[in-house]
Amino acid sequence: MRYLVGAMRIGCLHTPRGPRFARLDGSRALALSDAPWRGGQETGEAWTWSEGDLRCPVQPSKIVCIGRNYAAHARELGQDIPAEPLLFLKPPSALAGPGDAVRLPPESARVEHEAELAVVVGRRAKNVPVAGALSHVLGYSCACDVTARDLQRKDVQFTRSKGFDTFCPVGPWIETELDPGTAAVRCRVDGQTRQDGTTAHMIFDVPTVVAYVSRMMTLEPGDVILTGTPEGVGPLVAGNALEVDIGGVGVLKLHVEV
Repeated sequence: MRYLVGAMRIGCLHTPRGPRFARLDGSRALALSDAPWRGGQETGEAWTWSEGDLRCPVQPSKIVCIGRNYAAHARELGQDIPAEPLLFLKPPSALAGPGDAVRLPPESARVEHEAELAVVVGRRAKNVPVAGALSHVLGYSCACDVTARDLQRKDVQFTRSKGFDTFCPVGPWIETELDPGTAAVRCRVDGQTRQDGTTAHMIFDVPTVVAYVSRMMTLEPGDVILTGTPEGVGPLVAGNALEVDIGGVGVLKLHVEV
């Protein structure tokens, strides 16, 4: 499959006809016939969009996450640095988008933010080499691997603590051109910076992660990989304004509710 090429910003927008994918060119939305990973092309239709129109820009069959991919974050959790990528899954039902609420479940007394670079798969990847891994990537977005930390410690495995509805916000759009090895990764809560890292500090870089995951499971077009979080994770409470800021991508703005 040949999807859209060149540097571009792709969003999913609310319209009177329902959610639609479009290339974002300043304040103009240039409609796509379908999601870019399904071969969507520009239709010639255009309209003016605003920040409030943005919706979650991904529709993955699966969300693959990399745990403890920054040494300082592993240390702050009191965990060992993994010898190979540590994989777990989030369900697509956990997705949320720009402007949405992260909802605190009553089952947890300690929910934390984890700002991450999200990788969006553009074409099927199975047993791909590291050298060719980025050719399977459509683009990048901002994500928050919201985590019920008390349940993570209680359960040991991650399914419940990472899988609640709204625990995987992604957005505000997809950037198709980015150096994934040098991007700043920041998280702000109520305007205060809590996480301020860079993907240069990843233990396993994006090509390594894509290639590794593709050995375990086939990555389908549209699938999402969350690449790990830098140090500085902390608690969220109702009323917080939450922002994930990825350099070269944009800012994903959220709020926290019960």
